[in-house]
Amino acid sequence: MKYYLIAGEASGDLHASNLMKGLKAEDPQAQFRFVGGDLMKSVGGELVRHYKEGAAMGLTDVARKAGVILGALKSTKKDILEWKPDVVILIDYPGFNMRIARFAHENGIKVFYYIAPKTWASRESRNRKLKKYVDKLFIVFPFEIPYFTEKGIPFVYKGNPLVDAIEAAEFSTVCDKPYIALLAGSRKGEISRMMPICSEVADRLHSLPEYKDYQIVLAGAPARSEEDYSKWLEGRPYIKLVFGQTYSVLKGARAAIINSGTASLEAALIGTPQVVCWSTSPLTAFLARKVLRVMDHIKYISLGNLIVGRLAFRELVQEDFTADAVLAEVRRLIEDSAYREKMLSEYSEIKKALGGGGASRAVAREMISLI
Repeated sequence: MKYYLIAGEASGDLHASNLMKGLKAEDPQAQFRFVGGDLMKSVGGELVRHYKEGAAMGLTDVARKAGVILGALKSTKKDILEWKPDVVILIDYPGFNMRIARFAHENGIKVFYYIAPKTWASRESRNRKLKKYVDKLFIVFPFEIPYFTEKGIPFVYKGNPLVDAIEAAEFSTVCDKPYIALLAGSRKGEISRMMPICSEVADRLHSLPEYKDYQIVLAGAPARSEEDYSKWLEGRPYIKLVFGQTYSVLKGARAAIINSGTASLEAALIGTPQVVCWSTSPLTAFLARKVLRVMDHIKYISLGNLIVGRLAFRELVQEDFTADAVLAEVRRLIEDSAYREKMLSEYSEIKKALGGGGASRAVAREMISLI
């Protein structure tokens, strides 16, 4: 069968690539055409456009890239019609993919949505469109089960594919000194808000006698280059930039400073004590808080904390994200063994809630049966 997949960022590329492996295992004649990244390309098929060309976050970023995004929408729709797939599989990336869902549905093409839009956090109006334009929703978090059941949206839950991805990972040594991992986000906007504070934290740590031998190992995002980080690295030999080894960076770290997102859940599954940090433009923050006041069931910004329904690890959000707060939390993660062990026990609960491995292949099997 012919599968057309669309992933708009690094995490989607990872999950889509593992799904493609599952589809190939269950359907040896599978043909793939896709918008995505290097991991999807490594599985096989035709890469139509790389996700790096249109990644955007927040209202201001989306507005700045509106022309590029609209052009990508137009060309993707045309490509889908010409290729005539048996199914379009949309992976997360709702701003773009919800429009593709409607287009494919209106043209008689089956639509599956893998990694559901986070309508439980914002934009609940999308639920109506999910019902109307998506043939089947595939969710990956246990806390989504009661939510989408209540909303009356048909879904399939087979566990979380990150469990498979981490179990299959090969880890290597990235630094021969004790170090703290830094994952500053995948988009330029995230990096520009994280790095000034985190570089100050690095400076202050390095000035402390007990931490003078520590490194900060910065995991470069797949869509970024050294140029995106260079101004914060200059004159700081104690910050080491590493690309393409994010899981290894997390695995060997004494603690991690992480921009909110998939990386925080990856750290929990790998077992790295962490503090999650997040900030955005004042306008986006104002609008987000208005939404969260209405949706009072959303108490946390991190997936791991949402899964267990409590603060398994600390979140420093907007004005709470300061160098003082980050430095204090990192030191506590390293120096307070009881605090560290409690966090690791919470991680066990998170992993247990996500179920065992095999999610990607189970989802692939279910998709094929539905087609």
